[in-house]
Amino acid sequence: MTFTLNAPLFDFLVLSVIHQSDTYGYEISQTVKKVSDTKDSTLYPVLKRLQDQGLVTTYNQEFQGRNRKYYSITETGRDRCREMSAEWKAFISLIDEITGGEKS
Repeated sequence: MTFTLNAPLFDFLVLSVIHQSDTYGYEISQTVKKVSDTKDSTLYPVLKRLQDQGLVTTYNQEFQGRNRKYYSITETGRDRCREMSAEWKAFISLIDEITGGEKS
């Protein structure tokens, strides 16, 4: 893709994925890769930061005989995700205004 992700947008994407349902790192990275060529190793510091900020929590669950770390969004994380969603919609609206929207 032409456009790169900055840290706040990456956080928003990760929170949005977790907001939909509890999930684990590999699944999050595969979803984010739909819009970015981000390396898997980039995701884990973001998840740690979101956890340190109290936006997500973790728990372990057995899967095929191994423990898998799942991420769950907190109420604070839900609030932040809603705030970021509103900011994103306003941003997209301004971009469409500047670029002429979907007009060809």
